[in-house]
Amino acid sequence: MKELLEYLAKSLVDNPDEVQVKLLEAEKTVVLELRVSPEDMGKIIGKQGRIAQAIRTVIRAAAVKEGKRVVVEII
Repeated sequence: MKELLEYLAKSLVDNPDEVQVKLLEAEKTVVLELRVSPEDMGKIIGKQGRIAQAIRTVIRAAAVKEGKRVVVEII
């Protein structure tokens, strides 16, 4: 899931070298923290948060296969 989020984020931003994904794992919940450069924040969030919501949906669908709950935080 971490690799998938990293791939999606890098394909959307102008500065792919500044994309960082941090994985925090609990029992059944996984928190993925996505950090991008401030200039690319708008590209990750999108108009009215649509791109951010789409990213979260794709990551949740991948997590269902593993039987885990995933939360994506954009920082």
